[in-house]
Amino acid sequence: MKSIVVFCGAGDGYNECYREAAYELGAMLAGRGIQIVYGGAKVGLMGALAQGALENGGKVTGVTPGFLKTQEVAHDALTELIVVDTMHERKLKMHELSDGIITMPGGWGTMEEMFEMLTWGQLGLHEKPVGLLNVNGYYDALKALSDNMVTEGFLDEFVNTSLLISESAEELLTKMEEYTPPIPTKKIMTRQTT
Repeated sequence: MKSIVVFCGAGDGYNECYREAAYELGAMLAGRGIQIVYGGAKVGLMGALAQGALENGGKVTGVTPGFLKTQEVAHDALTELIVVDTMHERKLKMHELSDGIITMPGGWGTMEEMFEMLTWGQLGLHEKPVGLLNVNGYYDALKALSDNMVTEGFLDEFVNTSLLISESAEELLTKMEEYTPPIPTKKIMTRQTT
C-alpha cells in the first residue's frame, strides 16, 4: 500500500491516549513510506495524525470541502490540500487517492465515512482493506453491534469479517497488507414488486 486514508475526529476526546495514538499512527505510516490522505484539519485527532507524519518526513494530503476549510481550521503545512465542493466529493476523492482505509475514534462524521467505505466494499465497488484502530476499546460496542447484525440476519458473516480490527496500529497494518477480499456467499438480490 502506497497511501491510506485515515478517518478520525476533529476533536481530541477526553483521554490523551486518542491524540497520542493518532500521532503515533501518522509517524508509523510516514516511517513506512505510506502517504496519508485525511480530512485536512489541523485540530483534534486529524491534526495529531498529520503532525505525526509531517514531523517524521511523511507526505500528507488533506481533502476538505470549502465550507469546512475555516470551520475545521485547515492545516497550512500539508504536502497538498485539495478543496472540493461537497462532503460526498470529499469521500470520493479520498477513496480515489488511497489503497486502504483506517478509521480511528471520532463521531458521526467519522462513522459515516467508514460505513460508506464498508458499504462500497460490500457492493463490490472496491476491494480495499478497511481497518478499525480500536484505541482504548473505543469500538468494542460497534464490534458487538456488527456481530448482532449477523446473529439477527441483517449482515452476512463474510461482510462482518471484512472489517479488520486491532488495538495495535502495527498489527492492523499487517492485517491490511495481508488482506484478501472475501468471496460473497450470496449475490445481492433485488426484490421484485408486483
